[in-house]
Amino acid sequence: MKKISILGSTGSIGTQTLDVIRENPNEFEAVAISANSNVKMILEQIEEFKPKYAVMYEEEKAEELKKLIKKDSKTEILSGMEGLKKIASLDEVDIVLTAVVGMIGLVPTMCAIENKKDIALANKETLVTAGELVMNAAKENKVKILPVDSEHSAVFQSLNGENKRDVEKIILTASGGPFRGKKREDLLNITKNEALKHPNWDMGRKISIDSSTLMNKGLEVIEAKWLFDVKAEDIDVVVHPQSIVHSMVQYRDSSVIAQLGCPDMRLPIQYALTYPDRMETNFERLDFRKASELTFEEPDLETFPCLKLAYECLEKGGTYCTVLNAANEVLVNEFLDDKIGFYDIPKYIKIVLDEHESIENASLEEILKIDLETRENVKKLLSNN
Repeated sequence: MKKISILGSTGSIGTQTLDVIRENPNEFEAVAISANSNVKMILEQIEEFKPKYAVMYEEEKAEELKKLIKKDSKTEILSGMEGLKKIASLDEVDIVLTAVVGMIGLVPTMCAIENKKDIALANKETLVTAGELVMNAAKENKVKILPVDSEHSAVFQSLNGENKRDVEKIILTASGGPFRGKKREDLLNITKNEALKHPNWDMGRKISIDSSTLMNKGLEVIEAKWLFDVKAEDIDVVVHPQSIVHSMVQYRDSSVIAQLGCPDMRLPIQYALTYPDRMETNFERLDFRKASELTFEEPDLETFPCLKLAYECLEKGGTYCTVLNAANEVLVNEFLDDKIGFYDIPKYIKIVLDEHESIENASLEEILKIDLETRENVKKLLSNN
């Protein structure tokens, strides 16, 4: 039985991970879970899965949870970053699934790696902000980084058994989000509710906005560079609105190997947990007689400049991707709070990127400092406008 620690058990990926565990109680055990602030949901998860530990990132929410939990519960309640670091490094845990949203995932993921825990990675910001650092630590500690994002899982599966030197190109697919086919003038006054309506996937609010700007695909391009050790120019993005081809690998003999399936995040989650084995599921099967049309388009970088910004940061290297991610996180929250417009997101990201003095081979401490400074700079910019 694999024992799992889930960082972010109340979000979309976390709840679907618990679905997989629920369906396979003899294969997996949730030893530890965590949430940011959703006391009600994590309380229900504690009662069902009975983990040894539960972490609330917000201290006051941890105190609230302690008062609500049943007196005979054996689950220990922890809080803050120290709580996340503890459940990421428990001796009995085999694999840590990182499903928290944002930069918060970096430190506990590094802690898990240093304690030689395999990582099922759903927190793309970890590799976006500190890809070289994380992958070097994983190599040094002989730790597997197993991708959970559907696109990276598809690439991972398409690379299985192949020789890396034969890879010519990685092709990431994008649904196009809710605004596929729109032009810039169509999106000047769109609202957060319109941006949150993803056509194919059930995702959290932050990732849904990132999908609408195509920043999510930009972050995935950066993540792919580190996961698969390829150059930025060898990663292509194509818009595939049906979300059936999850991504592809093109080889030097011109062959293209792809992974296909119905849109269901439980599949890449389960594959990361069972790798290198596969396990039977009751998930929907892809019926090619009904999937009669598979189309592919060039992404529109004029309408969706966030993807272009991500490529530029990856090519520049250093700490540009750290700044890109930090600025984006702040600006997405501002957009969700109705404080800025849709195109203010790429506008202010570009401003802070242009002002940034990059550091090569940055340490964890330097990355964390740059992340914090970027967030403060963005807030200052917004307050002055």
